[in-house]
Amino acid sequence: MNDLNIIYILEKNSKLDLNYDIDKNTIIYNYSVNTSLNININLVCEGVFVKYYCNVINYDNNIHHVIVKHLVSNTCSYIYCHGVNVDNNSLLFYIDGVIPKGSNKSTNYQDSQIINIKFGKSKIYPNLLIDEFDTSSSHSAYIGKLKDEYMFYLNSVGINNKDAKHLLLYAFLNNTDSIDNDKIDFFLEEIDRI
Repeated sequence: MNDLNIIYILEKNSKLDLNYDIDKNTIIYNYSVNTSLNININLVCEGVFVKYYCNVINYDNNIHHVIVKHLVSNTCSYIYCHGVNVDNNSLLFYIDGVIPKGSNKSTNYQDSQIINIKFGKSKIYPNLLIDEFDTSSSHSAYIGKLKDEYMFYLNSVGINNKDAKHLLLYAFLNNTDSIDNDKIDFFLEEIDRI
């Protein structure tokens, strides 16, 4: 079980339906611009984990639906969905964590955040569908603007508003353990355009 599988989803202006059966420890990096996505992640081998990093820049009306099913015992999922809704449109996150009866000792963690740059209509639906007692599950959801106190601090140390906004968006949308930035050049350039 020492192997680590790394998957990259790099998309712009598309609609995707993806399915993954996870039988070894896996990290999925999703960097998408103006994309709708349905992704099904099935944990099918005991003792494995998946980390899913969904980083979205949105200009139109888009939906990201993530379903993670713990189909065996002793599995872990860590789901991080971060989006920036640039214009006056809608960005929806549906995040479903499913632990059916018999998948004991499983962990399901969800962290979802959307930053509205203008007056977008964003929603997050964090769903934990748990039918087993011996599990650990949690979720968090935040929708709003860049926090004033972060901007104030950066301004107080001499960083102007434009650069402060760029720094905060870069950190927010590049929230992964580690990644080769050469793989996501198109995404980093898109952050510069916000």
